[in-house]
Amino acid sequence: MLWPAWGLASGATLVLNGAPVPALDPRYLDHFQHPRHATRLEAPDVEVSAENPVCGDELTLGIRLADGRICDLGFAVRGCSGSIAGASALCELALGQTPESAAEIKREAVEAALGGLPQLKRHGADLAVDALQRALAALAAAPPPQPQASVACEETL
Repeated sequence: MLWPAWGLASGATLVLNGAPVPALDPRYLDHFQHPRHATRLEAPDVEVSAENPVCGDELTLGIRLADGRICDLGFAVRGCSGSIAGASALCELALGQTPESAAEIKREAVEAALGGLPQLKRHGADLAVDALQRALAALAAAPPPQPQASVACEETL
């Protein structure tokens, strides 16, 4: 594995301010460099925003349901690589789930999907899970969605 910015080969230790910096897992880099579902949905059943007040990262997450399952998700993020990768991995984990099973997704599952996260990037998984919980709460509080002929979810599963 290479350190993307420094070109260090796997096994090399990068030291920053006297402390070793752990290498990033290829799954993390893939979700950051090629995020899945990185788009705002047209006509979502619910769309919510979440923010990390410490770093200022912002995430907007939209969800569309069909037949009682999450058939499409989309997000827009303004933040660091951890927030982008976390939102991408979360969308992959939640796709196809019922809202009840998606509610069981925790930060640890997002971290595992990314191959682990350095301490300084864990807030990205927290932000993604927070947005999901807000979206699921909004879905539970809203009236059932009306079928929309112009939006088909079958194509996204």
